[in-house]
Parts: sequence; structure tokens; C-alpha cells
Amino acid sequence: MPGPTPSSGETSSSPRLERLLENVRSCDHCRQNPSGPPLPHPPRPVLVASPVAKICIIGQAPGTRVHASGKPFTDPSGNRLRDWLGVSAEQFYDSRNFAIIPMGFCFPGLNDKGADLPPRKECAEKWHEELFELMPQIRLKLLIGMYAQRRYLGKRRKKTLSETVRCWRDYIEEEGRAVELPLPHPSWRNNAWLRKNPFFEHDVVPFLRTEIKTLLGS
Repeated sequence: MPGPTPSSGETSSSPRLERLLENVRSCDHCRQNPSGPPLPHPPRPVLVASPVAKICIIGQAPGTRVHASGKPFTDPSGNRLRDWLGVSAEQFYDSRNFAIIPMGFCFPGLNDKGADLPPRKECAEKWHEELFELMPQIRLKLLIGMYAQRRYLGKRRKKTLSETVRCWRDYIEEEGRAVELPLPHPSWRNNAWLRKNPFFEHDVVPFLRTEIKTLLGS
């Protein structure tokens, strides 16, 4: 059974971070002052901020299942991600292990073809900097998808996501530690990409599991 499962964040003992999370939970900026069309439903931010976790997962945005559950990665993508990381659900949902700060905190809605819209821009612009200021212990950021890679790798990002992930060694420090590791999205929609890019499961996943194991101290 999963361990702690906060709907929108959990902290151990950081009053400043707890106050910030209260503000995030009550945020309706994307409906009141949107940078584009307003969010088509009431906000339900889904994130996990932690003053002790050393690993942060920066994904895209909640999908329909996560919007309904209020718990991150409660879908097949989460199962695949946990397999890549080599962790159990209990480890994954323990905020002492992982912070989860997506690019968009709320489900962005669906386009006319039934696919998820891109993450809302307002979330990262308004909240990310302050959240990471209050989580200085983070040692590894897992950048899932092009939106996270665009923001956190900037000019270091390659022309395409495939090239960025293929050049994952470029983001490893001299002592062999990863600080920002680009990953593809674990969605079933990327099954074809994974088949075409066997290097990911052959090379990146073993390295990733070793990094996670080291940081979790197990």
C-alpha cells in the first residue's frame, strides 16, 4: 500500500514551505488572470513539496485520472515511471524521498481531439522559483518532457527531446553525479519512441536507478 499520499503537497517541518503550499492550493490565477484562455474547470493543484527530499520530479501537468484522485501519477504513466526509478509505490509517495513539482499544477483540460492541453504557463512562472528556494536540499531534478527541459535546461537543451535525452551524459557533473536529468514522458503514447530509442532503457534507466538508490540511501 502507498505511504503518505498528499493531495497537493506535504512537508515535515518547514512552516514557510507550508504557508507557501497553502497559497498554491488556493491559487486561481489561471482563471482570474490567465495568460491565455482561462482554466475550464475549478483549479485542483497537485504537487508534493518537501523540505527533506533530495529528488524532485518535474513533469508536465496532471491528467484526468490525477485530477480526479488529487494524487500525482495515479495512472499507467506513474507505473512506468516508478519502474524506471526502481522504487515501490510506498517509496514514491513518501515525501521524504520525492518532491513532485509539475510544470502545470492543475489539469489543463482537453483539446478537440481528446488529448491533454499543454501545461498552464502561469504555474511555473508564478510559483516554481519560490518553491525551489525553499527546497535547497534538492540534488537531482528529473526533467520529464520538453516543457520541463525547456525551462530548466534552457540553451543547454538540444534541438529535439530525442536529442536532449540521447545526450543525457552532457548533464552529468565531472564527479559523475546528475543534477538535471532529461527523461521522456512515461506515457503509453511514447511506446513507439521507446522502441525506436532502445538506448534509453539500456543506458539511461540503469544509471537513473543507481542515482535514485544512492540518494535514497538504500
